[in-house]
Amino acid sequence: RPGDPRRWPTEPGMPGVVRVMDPRPYEFSFGTTDEEITKNNLIYLEEIIQYEGPKSIAAMFIETVTGTNGILPPPKGYLKGLRELLTKHGILLVCDEVMCGWGRTGKLFAFEHGDIVPDICTMAKGLTSSYLPLGVMAVSDPIAQHFRDNTFPGGLTYNAHPLCLSCALAAINVIIDEKLVENSAHMGLVMDRHMRRLAAKHRCVREHRNIGLFGTIELRKNAKGDRLVPYAGTHPVMGQLGKFLRDNGLFTLLQLNLVMCNPPLTINEQQMAESFDIIDRGLDLVDAVFEE
Repeated sequence: RPGDPRRWPTEPGMPGVVRVMDPRPYEFSFGTTDEEITKNNLIYLEEIIQYEGPKSIAAMFIETVTGTNGILPPPKGYLKGLRELLTKHGILLVCDEVMCGWGRTGKLFAFEHGDIVPDICTMAKGLTSSYLPLGVMAVSDPIAQHFRDNTFPGGLTYNAHPLCLSCALAAINVIIDEKLVENSAHMGLVMDRHMRRLAAKHRCVREHRNIGLFGTIELRKNAKGDRLVPYAGTHPVMGQLGKFLRDNGLFTLLQLNLVMCNPPLTINEQQMAESFDIIDRGLDLVDAVFEE
């Protein structure tokens, strides 16, 4: 992630990595419509590829839907355009679906929204419903065939641990058999209605967005729309809001000026209504510090 303050303390990090801006950066804008954003970001990205030299780039890593940095679904047409651009230059596409995979966005995998197939897909979290730690790297048939023909002499101490794999299989069976992907898609529409209601009621709501059950409410500090929290900064009311939510039985992540809305895929309409009622009352605290 370019500029992510959480990695600053551990720099310089891995060499040979070039970071590029998301289609929806923090302040800079590639445009106002999905079509414009997609076109301009891909032009920018191809120029970066030319600077670095296509033959020196092994792969591009993306979060299919950017997660902790703000729940940022890619603009319409972006994933397909990116897939075509990278294929043109012989660069692999790696989709990080640790957060957004396994039904979170209303599809089994988020890349399905863009009607693409990556070369590599990484996954964890929902893979075992977090009961046990497990990460998986799925690869395309050509990559798999390469390593069938060319043994990779490496491994991990707990690679393919049978207990963790059994847990993953059980979680996947529940996701499929109990139609949790379909529930995520349906409840995502319900979530959007609740978010719209809160945005109409609370002047502190800057914007909101979700794709399936992957969503966030973004807060502002004034009518100009300035973010409540500056980049990599804090605001006292966010601590107050977090305490209010916990005291009332709602546990979620508050990141910068964001209220994350990522409930279990099993959530029903009554539970969703109860959750947003708590958020509704909590946002009164933020409205109270709104600057005219």
